[in-house]
Amino acid sequence: MPTDLEGGPLARLRRGHEELVLSLLRTHGPLSRAELTRLSGLSRTTLYAIVGDLVARGALVGAAPPAEGRRRGRPVETLSLDPAAGQALGIDFARRAVHVAAVNVAHEVVGTASAAHGAEVTWAERLDLATRLVGELPGGGVRLASLSGVGVGVVGPAGAVGRAGPAPHLTPVTELLRQRFGAPVLLDTNTRLAALAEATWGAAAGVPDVAYLRLSYGVGGGLVVAGNLHRGRGGLAGEFGHITVEEDGAPCSCGKRGCLESAASLGAVLDAYPPAGDLAGLLAALPDEPAAVRAVALAGERAGRVLAAVCQALAPSAVVLGGELTATGEPLFGAVRRALDAHLMPAGRPAPDVRPARLGDAGGALGALALVLRESPPPTGPAVPVPDPTAVRRPAAAARPQGATVPVPSRGRPSWP
Repeated sequence: MPTDLEGGPLARLRRGHEELVLSLLRTHGPLSRAELTRLSGLSRTTLYAIVGDLVARGALVGAAPPAEGRRRGRPVETLSLDPAAGQALGIDFARRAVHVAAVNVAHEVVGTASAAHGAEVTWAERLDLATRLVGELPGGGVRLASLSGVGVGVVGPAGAVGRAGPAPHLTPVTELLRQRFGAPVLLDTNTRLAALAEATWGAAAGVPDVAYLRLSYGVGGGLVVAGNLHRGRGGLAGEFGHITVEEDGAPCSCGKRGCLESAASLGAVLDAYPPAGDLAGLLAALPDEPAAVRAVALAGERAGRVLAAVCQALAPSAVVLGGELTATGEPLFGAVRRALDAHLMPAGRPAPDVRPARLGDAGGALGALALVLRESPPPTGPAVPVPDPTAVRRPAAAARPQGATVPVPSRGRPSWP
């Protein structure tokens, strides 16, 4: 197995051949080696080498045809996907929780799981928690030998993660993950990964250009442009929380003043309406307390102004709002929409559709899965049908996993670049 997903030309070519074989088996079901050779266009030698490796890694299983269907002579073995084999893991190391998700070689989400932890937990303890959660996924966990990669989300800032790789303080973490799971590791901020997840199979599934804004105690975002996660120079794209909205506003954690994070975060809203105390108190005050409505609407107006600038520059088709503050509903969303209408240039085009995020706490881990699947080479074989959303694979004897379980769109679908 190559040491990273950005390996040399031969490694990328081999992974492309592997994905082609897996794609054909997803499409056609069990096939013989001869049928795979014909459908793939690969040479017999190359095909047999690829299949042998996939069988050894546990991604494929072989079976003889049933007795009633056999012809004379030596029975021809057919190959099929082993649904117990994991292809990718997604792990989200949130501020006070770990979320995991796994997808098998059939591109079905096996399940998701989450566990909370204290604020002082070490990275070693977080890694142990992630390993335990992976082992508790349905069916006794995921067989790791066939993993093509592990996607990992971490708390920002975005500058900690870019095309050049993680910041120095995260390098030991990625190395420990690589050693623990025996697979390449891709790392990004969990907010950006949530954006990718929402654009892949969440609130904006199938929309090529998406702006995502998360409003919680912190404020961040992500951009999906032409179906791909946009990181920008230095990996700083999507830091909407540090766009200035008030020149002499409150101090921000970044060292500036008047950032969107200091003006429109959940903490800022609670400061503006002290009787609430916390999110539950704020929700209890809505919609009857005018002061609570005003505090939320002001945050929405400020967020809408920032989003208007983003939309004016990039013209996304959809804006997705996530984070705890979105639980306030219409007071927030209405203010965002009004600000977009007021600040976008009236050029005959409608304001982008503003949608609530759908994936919740699972978004970061599912986005980490999407990162691995997208940055692996796409299959060149026939398109794969979109799986039935109700047919998420779960062994009959297994307990339902914690968290959301979301079907993964096939990589052969046009909206899955």
